[in-house]
This record gives sequence, C-alpha cells and structure tokens, in this order.
Amino acid sequence: MIKPLSALAAGLLALPLLPLSACGVFAFSGPTHAYAAPAALAAEDDPAGFGPLDPTPPTGLTPQQIIEKFGARESAFNTARENYTFRQSVKVDTISEDTNKVDGEYYQVTDITFNRDGRREEHVVFAPQNSLERVIMSPADFADIEHRLPFVLTTEDLPQYDITYLGRQKIDEIDTYVFQAGPKVLEKNKRYFQGKVWVDQQDFQIVLINGKSVPDDKRKGHEDLSPPFTTYYEQVDGKYWFPTYTKAEGTLHFSGGNGYMSQDVHMRTIVKYTDYKQFHATSRIIYNGEDITNQSEPQTRTPPPPK
Repeated sequence: MIKPLSALAAGLLALPLLPLSACGVFAFSGPTHAYAAPAALAAEDDPAGFGPLDPTPPTGLTPQQIIEKFGARESAFNTARENYTFRQSVKVDTISEDTNKVDGEYYQVTDITFNRDGRREEHVVFAPQNSLERVIMSPADFADIEHRLPFVLTTEDLPQYDITYLGRQKIDEIDTYVFQAGPKVLEKNKRYFQGKVWVDQQDFQIVLINGKSVPDDKRKGHEDLSPPFTTYYEQVDGKYWFPTYTKAEGTLHFSGGNGYMSQDVHMRTIVKYTDYKQFHATSRIIYNGEDITNQSEPQTRTPPPPK
C-alpha cells in the first residue's frame, strides 16, 4: 500500500504515508474554549429547516437541570444501544485538488451482531482493496469512528466537559436546546469531542452534533489530524435517538519533517449506521435500576437530512 506521495516524489525513495485522524465535514469556523472548533453550520450547508438561535434562558428548567436530564437519558441510551444490531459503512476518500475527483479510497461495511451466546461481534461484509496513497488510517481514526463520531454524552462523561448553554433552536419540527461542549482537561492519550450539541426538548437526547475530535497531534513527522464533522441522529425505535449519518470534509495541512513531505490533503468521509434492530435476548436491559428494554412500536422523528 505504501507508494510515492505524488509525481514530485519520482526518483526519490517512497516516503512513509501521513496519518489521518478519522473524518472531517463541512467548512466551519469559530473559536470555542482552547480550540478552533466549529461554531455553526456553514450557511451553504445549513438546511432550510434550521430556525434562528434564541439565546434567552430556558423556561421551567435551569441549564444545569437540562444537562443533568440529558446526561441521564444518554446514559440509558448508551446501555440500550449495546443491545442493538446494526450495519456500519465507512468511506474515506482523498480528493485531487487538480481534478476534484477521488484519487484514493478506504471503504468497509461491517455488521455489528450477536453470537448464539449473546456476545457482540463484528463481521466485515464488504471491504474492497484500500487505495489510499497519500494518507493512512491510524488507530486514532478507528477509535474516533467507534466512539467520537457517534457521540454520546452520558452522566459519567459530564464531569470531563465544560458545557455552556447557548439557547434554543428549531430543527425542522424539532425544538432543541443548544450547548457548547469541550474538555475541561486534556488527559494524556485520551481524545474528546469539542463543538456544539443539539438536544431534543421533549426527549432530552442528542439529535445533532457539530464539532471535532481533540487534541490533534501536530508534531512534525508524527502529525495525526482531525477535521470537523457533523453527525445526525434519528429516533428509529420510538424511544431513543440513534446516530445514523456522519459527514466530514476538509483539507488537512501536513507540515512535513522527519522524512515526510509537506502537503495539503483534501479529505471526505461518510459514515452511515443503518438497519438498527433490537437483539431479542432472554435477559432484560436494566439501567440504574430501571427496565429500559424497548417494547415500543417503531416511529421516526428526524432532523433535516444532510445534503
């Protein structure tokens, strides 16, 4: 898989590929906390269903009470999601700046299922040859795809984050509370979500996130970079909001050093989560003393779909 980075490398030894840290998305800007994290959906990508942000305080609940309620709800969902099967497809493309066409691709489709003993398993159902030449997928990429892109902010996670109430906003027909979230302290070898979170006012669960994984590794020759991303959620079981679609696109700047070539790489990533089905085991799902096994009929409430 290791090949010269470009025609400019002709006559030279093949250089090691640069690491990419998981996915990016629309073009965003705006400082938050200690990082330049996305501040809002870019105008050209902002679906028509997004209403204006109302910064007035919430009615009937304090922002802290809302945070506590959606943290508890996210904890219950996180437990319930472990009892669902689904299909995950990941497509990571590099795009030529000259032609604006895909010049390398990583693509894999995986079914997350259970075996006869009820243990969770992953089965790769489709994985054509990886044709990425200008970057490689690092361990941080795969960890981000599993944990950060389908972000869940549980009660257990809340102490790690500074969370600021920004206001209320309607997304299509869904009334949401909007928060800014970022890590309080960066612990070594840990990654965090940094960005904006939209929480359904009725269900107190995340329905949309826009941000990035932090921190980036910017050491020359060791760069592991992460563009911003947006993840959409859908209520697919009548009870919980599940991540269903992540889109990421951006240009990563690698400064080179230690044998690496300085270059800009245009990346585009799409992650889809489909075919959610509850695994019907003989045991019930218990969270915090409550039976949260989902018995409700399917229905759908969704934010506006991405373009």
